Amino acid sequence: MAAAIPGTLRVSNDVIADLAGYASLECYGVVGTAITDEQNDVVHLLPTYRLRKGIEVSNSENGIAIDINVVVEQGVNMASVVDNLTSSIKFVLKQIAELDNVDVHVHVVGMRSH
Repeated sequence: MAAAIPGTLRVSNDVIADLAGYASLECYGVVGTAITDEQNDVVHLLPTYRLRKGIEVSNSENGIAIDINVVVEQGVNMASVVDNLTSSIKFVLKQIAELDNVDVHVHVVGMRSH
């Protein structure tokens, strides 16, 4: 077992967004992150190298707040997907970035058929 090392760990918001994005790709039913073009009211699915554009990380009074916009597969139970995605993001951020107080807000912005 590793011994604790004294000091402070600082993780940038971009790294947090990347970790949340990669965690989302591992969740059943999630196609990927997305952004919405508000002028044309069109949802754009993001490639894996641009995942963080669909994720907003901010500081809240309780810790870190993450808003993630995702596209899900048609026919999945959205409540289950959202619960799994929230748990997965919190787990990854706890294990890798040592963040305990994370609020995850999932926004399903589209569905993709098979």
